[in-house]
Amino acid sequence: MAKIDAFFKLMGEQGASDLHLASGNQPIVRINGEMERIKYKVLGNDELKSMLYEIAPEEKVKVFEETGDIDFGYEIPGLARYRANFFMQKNGISAVFRQIPSKVLTAEDLGLPEVCKKFATLGKGMVLVTGPTGSGKSTTLAAIIDYANKIRKDHILTIEDPIEFVHQAQGCLINHREIGRDTKSFSAALRGALREDPDIILVGEMRDLETIALALEAAATGHLVFGTLHTQSAGKTIDRIIDVFPSSQQGQIRTTLSEALKGVVAQNLFKRVDKKGRCAALEILVVTPAISNMIREAKTFQIPSMIQTGKKFGMQSLDDAILGHLQKGWIGPEEAYAKCIEKARFLPFLKEPPDEFG
Repeated sequence: MAKIDAFFKLMGEQGASDLHLASGNQPIVRINGEMERIKYKVLGNDELKSMLYEIAPEEKVKVFEETGDIDFGYEIPGLARYRANFFMQKNGISAVFRQIPSKVLTAEDLGLPEVCKKFATLGKGMVLVTGPTGSGKSTTLAAIIDYANKIRKDHILTIEDPIEFVHQAQGCLINHREIGRDTKSFSAALRGALREDPDIILVGEMRDLETIALALEAAATGHLVFGTLHTQSAGKTIDRIIDVFPSSQQGQIRTTLSEALKGVVAQNLFKRVDKKGRCAALEILVVTPAISNMIREAKTFQIPSMIQTGKKFGMQSLDDAILGHLQKGWIGPEEAYAKCIEKARFLPFLKEPPDEFG
């Protein structure tokens, strides 16, 4: 057993999502979104480096010493998997570990709307799950893939950096590929994917123009592609994809995206006030013919109003989802106000108006 495993055991006992180990500091865990120090000595650079290198693959250590950053997956059988990131900072080496539950939560466990399950049944196209870092995108995507795995008989190919949720084959054949270990890059894996007969492709993160272009090509040529972006809303997600491309190509990309995009789930996490834990509020865009035309004609600014009128298709705005959680007593009015879009709508729930309305 590696020396660091004791911290992972403590994470499990305390229900922590993240572990922070930084030279010159005590260890810290994040519980329900809040950072809490562990009663342990301040970690020195040499001690922490020895602890971290004990669990890092040899080739990853080599890359880290050359670049000052690495990502990889670490697993303790019977406990959990962890997404690890090592980085250098002023006081020396540091690391952050995000716990990935060994059990894939289902769409029912997460309370996902029915339309999210429908995304898993599509024959082709692109579905994006977006939101800030740590908003639960991977968990939502894993639940959608899990549903596809149960009801379909297809080939699912996941491309991640590193692999997070590990799915056991049910109705589908599932191949998990990790950047740096199994393939050089997202773009290299996507180029290869088109020759590997996948029906569903999961792209862990659409980081750059080449990856986005290849993912769009795959979606346009008969594959169902799921991906993530760090965008806050459905409309901004579409703008972000288009803006990645040179202006000379944006007209063509709008046309391709208008045909390929089938849905966007934009989410944010909230601390529960009724019990321990967190919950996600989801904005859901289903790409109807009307919305497809808006994308093609560069009228994405009209998308929020289309979401409001598209409830019969399963659409919902982020503010409606936040309001629903607030009215159920799941979340507090201060956090609801902080993360909503239309601030005035949530003012009546606050005990004291914020300074800008004082």
